[in-house]
Amino acid sequence: MLVEALTAALICLDPGHGTPPSIGAQTEPIGPGSRVRKIKDGGGANGEAAVALAIARRTRALLLARGYRVAMTRTGPTFARGNGGNVARAQFCNRRHAALMLRIHADGSTIPSRHGVSTLYPALHPGWTDDIYGPSLRAARVIQRSTVTATGASDLGLVRRSDLTGFNWADVPSILVETGFMSNPAERRLLQSSPYQWKIARGFTAGVAAFSP
Repeated sequence: MLVEALTAALICLDPGHGTPPSIGAQTEPIGPGSRVRKIKDGGGANGEAAVALAIARRTRALLLARGYRVAMTRTGPTFARGNGGNVARAQFCNRRHAALMLRIHADGSTIPSRHGVSTLYPALHPGWTDDIYGPSLRAARVIQRSTVTATGASDLGLVRRSDLTGFNWADVPSILVETGFMSNPAERRLLQSSPYQWKIARGFTAGVAAFSP
């Protein structure tokens, strides 16, 4: 049993945001060697950080029950690892040789009627993401599908992103799931409810199992 535990795939859960504002306002390179810089953390939608953490905790419980190893970039309300940015989040998962970095977020919009789930994955960038592009895309496909199935949420599909620091510094497959819109009153209530958070967690777990059995 000990051998199995040591060889089980490790899933790195990254509940978004939670960075102290004074650190979040600082900048960091968007990718290794890049002169382009972005702020470390814009703070996210109102209430997003707490929702992301609640979903991550439930997902961790289900993954552990399935025999996976799990690491989390934060287990409390504040992210304070390394320099406090998305580079540090990626490096946390890199150091653990994660089978997948699952970044958990919720969206916001100036259009209150917008709702649904989308999954972001890294664009192909030689020297940055070429080693993780294929498996990240595969993970995005299966986890988007399983999350929509588990929740019944609208399927907003996959979004390729070249500008996300957390993707560009990752050396392990990495995706980011926007679990719904905090700016939509009905979806916000769902995202803040324990039963719906468990639905998302079950969708994540089913997708992880399909990606890394």
